[in-house]
Amino acid sequence: MTDGIAVPLAPRSRLVLVIVSVIGLLMLAWPLLLDVDPTAERVDPPFLFLALLPLILAVVAAELSEGGMDARVLALLGVLSAVNAVLRLLSAGTAGLELVFFLLILGGRVFGAGFGFVLGCTSLFASALMTAGVGPWLPFQMLVAAWVGMGAGLLPRRFTGRAEIVVLAVYGVLSAYLYGLLMNLQGWPFIAGVQVPGQDSTELSYVPGAPVLENLHHFLVYTLLTSTGGWDTGRAITNALAVALLGPAVLTTLRRASRKARITRAPVVNSGHVEADAEG
Repeated sequence: MTDGIAVPLAPRSRLVLVIVSVIGLLMLAWPLLLDVDPTAERVDPPFLFLALLPLILAVVAAELSEGGMDARVLALLGVLSAVNAVLRLLSAGTAGLELVFFLLILGGRVFGAGFGFVLGCTSLFASALMTAGVGPWLPFQMLVAAWVGMGAGLLPRRFTGRAEIVVLAVYGVLSAYLYGLLMNLQGWPFIAGVQVPGQDSTELSYVPGAPVLENLHHFLVYTLLTSTGGWDTGRAITNALAVALLGPAVLTTLRRASRKARITRAPVVNSGHVEADAEG
């Protein structure tokens, strides 16, 4: 296996990832993009649009796994997803202490961006089933966690040894804050309220029909006051410490497992003979 990457990204898979990421970002940012009548007495998110997100994630997972993962890689994906689900159950996210992300980052680093994306989806889905956390927020959690795993797989490969651990720890901190920021964005109007006639609101509430910059200012202040200094910082510290303390041993174990996994691709017809194009 070349460079320890278990799921190489074909050009079509890259295109699918880009498309789903753009669509997902639009869904997350609906409060800033939704065109609402300022005099409306009710503001609803585009639920029909949001319902497409699980289907899009399923298409991406199928695209990445089609002909790209053999039984051993699928087994690794299942094991890591199960371990992540248990880690999330044990840590419970109290004060941002979530252990699920450090293994997601290390898995994406070793096995590549495609594997990291799928691992993020399956880990959050499995943990939601175990913790009774299934709800309208789950597709967003799956998508943002998938981005965390994918981003780890896209980090430069030239870093090794201690430098690699430092890079992964810094990435763990940045991804922790980004995860909190994006998750807050989609749920901000429900928690901070909406400024509509006849309803209570605050200075941090979502203002229907207001300029994007005005609502963005409200959102950033809301996030800073309610999430950044607490949950997000706790998540960032947890990621950094877990990567620094456990990263070297876990990376060694995952890379040993990656050398045993093999990628099988579609047969190649050459001069009348069918040859198995395998990467080992």
